[in-house]
Amino acid sequence: MRPAALRAVVGSALLGLAAQPVLASAAHRHAHQHYSNNHTHHHGHEVDETLELLKPRGRLVNRSGQCAFPEGESGLVTITPGSLNRGWAMSPDQECTAGSYCPFACEPGMVMNQWKDGTSYQYPESLDGGLYCDESGTIQKPFPHEPYCVNGVGTVNAVNNCGDVVAFCQTVLPGNEAMLIPTSVSSSSVIAVPGPSYWDSTASHFYINPPGFSTEEACVWGTGSDAIGNWSPYVAGANQDSTGNTYVKIGYNPIYTGDFSGIKPSFGVKIECDGDCNGLPCSIDPSTADFGVVFSAESSTGAGGADFCVVTVPEGATANIIVFTADESAGAQGCRSHHYFVQLCPDYDFGFDVVLVYDNFKHTE
Repeated sequence: MRPAALRAVVGSALLGLAAQPVLASAAHRHAHQHYSNNHTHHHGHEVDETLELLKPRGRLVNRSGQCAFPEGESGLVTITPGSLNRGWAMSPDQECTAGSYCPFACEPGMVMNQWKDGTSYQYPESLDGGLYCDESGTIQKPFPHEPYCVNGVGTVNAVNNCGDVVAFCQTVLPGNEAMLIPTSVSSSSVIAVPGPSYWDSTASHFYINPPGFSTEEACVWGTGSDAIGNWSPYVAGANQDSTGNTYVKIGYNPIYTGDFSGIKPSFGVKIECDGDCNGLPCSIDPSTADFGVVFSAESSTGAGGADFCVVTVPEGATANIIVFTADESAGAQGCRSHHYFVQLCPDYDFGFDVVLVYDNFKHTE
């Protein structure tokens, strides 16, 4: 599913983006072919191809002082500055090299405002986001008179009703589409939603991780041993079109539903709106629904077989993507989630009931 602009179909509020932000890696777009020809977040099936694409595309290896990340510039956020990427919004094992474009991350609510002019959502030019490092190792702005980052449209907030911090991890586009851009949500935070003038009219995409994992832990590819990063349970997407409508999507991550099949997340997500929105209700509550089920009159199944729903937010209104404890009755009583093995929740007969979980996920035996 291509993460192009989220477009609502009148009367159905479905995505013209068949777009589940499902995966991200350095070779993201070409390393994941088995979901759908329309879906740019595909799962890799050829290791050799992936490793080849992971190699830096620049002709010169980065050396001290070359292709340096512009630290201190307004709106910029460094990503794993101690790794080979040295702050750029690239995988930790990727260098920004001479003769290549190097994407960067912006503060929550802001979007990258630099990319190679004239490019579109076609590989490999879809990688050419950010700043250009010329053959001498000097960083150049593609649009010299434009800021590095600009505010998004500001129509969507992430709201955390779980208590523990929740990491919303945005994919890098244009770039390698890894889920590297952090938004740490303690209570509420505006998330980056691009307007119609953003690169190739594409949307922003987020992986929603279990409560209790920091952005440093979760905004990485991951290994599949924990349901974080590429294996996070839920995904979300949003953008605004030229009419002022904002389209907001939430859905299951098909990588999670495949690799963690039958294991219900201990938290849910839903969209609420302060205006006359179309497509409500739109929610995922594992405590009241079967595994993989999205509650919406207009839900649909996307690439990878995962369900999602879309809400159209009219101009002037605001939507909230709310993360909540799946068993809200227990959550309201002070259910304490731990990263590993157990979850302690009030039990009216015995004080506390011990429920086996794995990495914040209920184990159904």
